[in-house]
Amino acid sequence: MMKKDTLITATGRDPDKNFGIVNPPVYHASTVTFPTVEALEAATRDPFNNVYYGRYGTPTTFALEEAMAELEGGHRAIACASGLGAIMATLLALLDTGDHLLMVDSAYGPTRKVCDLVLARLGIETTFYDPMIGAGIGELMGENTRVVFTESPGSLTFEVQDLPAIAAAAHEKGAVVVLDNSWATPLNLAPFELGVDISIHSATKYLAGHSDLMLGIITTTEATFDKVRLTSGLMGGCPGPDDCYLALRGLRTLGVRLARHQETGLALAHWLKDRADVARILHPAFEDCPGHDIWKRDFTGASGLFSIVLEPRSAKAVAAMLDGMERFAMGYSWGGYESLILPADPRPLRTATEWRAEGPLIRLHPGLEDAGDLIADLEKGFERLNRNG
Repeated sequence: MMKKDTLITATGRDPDKNFGIVNPPVYHASTVTFPTVEALEAATRDPFNNVYYGRYGTPTTFALEEAMAELEGGHRAIACASGLGAIMATLLALLDTGDHLLMVDSAYGPTRKVCDLVLARLGIETTFYDPMIGAGIGELMGENTRVVFTESPGSLTFEVQDLPAIAAAAHEKGAVVVLDNSWATPLNLAPFELGVDISIHSATKYLAGHSDLMLGIITTTEATFDKVRLTSGLMGGCPGPDDCYLALRGLRTLGVRLARHQETGLALAHWLKDRADVARILHPAFEDCPGHDIWKRDFTGASGLFSIVLEPRSAKAVAAMLDGMERFAMGYSWGGYESLILPADPRPLRTATEWRAEGPLIRLHPGLEDAGDLIADLEKGFERLNRNG
């Protein structure tokens, strides 16, 4: 069996079908025509497996979906207009009025909003749970619990969840396990080998890698595919073919990019750990990060994204630090070639657990720049931080 670094160069393309051209072409399409009534009716009966109408996908879309399903080890994949669109489509496909959802308390902020503002209005109950609960998740499950949603490591605070233990407990009660796998990518975590039923990616981030598109991917088991694919299609949130093409192109360099992100991220994290003004490093590769032993067991590597907790500092001091950064830009998202830095407060995003920290939290996304240049930029930032109290 091919290693994943080889697989990302080969899957989702077929030069023999495209005049020997290495990359799949970009198909821009809304209307698709058919030569006969028989051909039209055949495509209509199975629109998700045929080029039938632009909203259901084109050969460009299908190439990306094929690549992601093979990389993750799932049955099939579904491309969506954004990562949040992928989350929404998955939850709406699996949950009905009166159902119960278990959502990890460290989830991506907009995922919480889907629960609180959309699912609640539809009569779907959400219970947020401690990300470190492990097999104890079974105690929170009721007769109507249909989905356990995981995100490992967690947004902002990077707790690593015990996915095999959670999956075993959930499956015993008949629930489906969903994972947001955007941080690890298929190269650093094989979700279906750990018992996950559906893996979601914000392909906007590491998969595409260049901060120039919005895209989500859902990879499913055979048992969950039809329901999720139908709901995703009916929501109408189809990705554009150019974005699918760019994501496929990004996949081809994912291995070398991710290795560089990991290397630079660890270099920065180790440098930061030695600073007196840094209280904690929230990086799964560090022993004091919750779930570090699980990360060592289940993951094959790290990406670049991590957070730090500062010693107590004023908001004015943090702003002085961040406002003057030259190599790190302030902005949301991550996974591109450029370095990003962001102040964040997890406290409003927790209900099942309480976020306690010595001081402010800052999330860093080391890009592909030279690590020494990034450290020099941070050094100047800390000088501004300490001058301002």
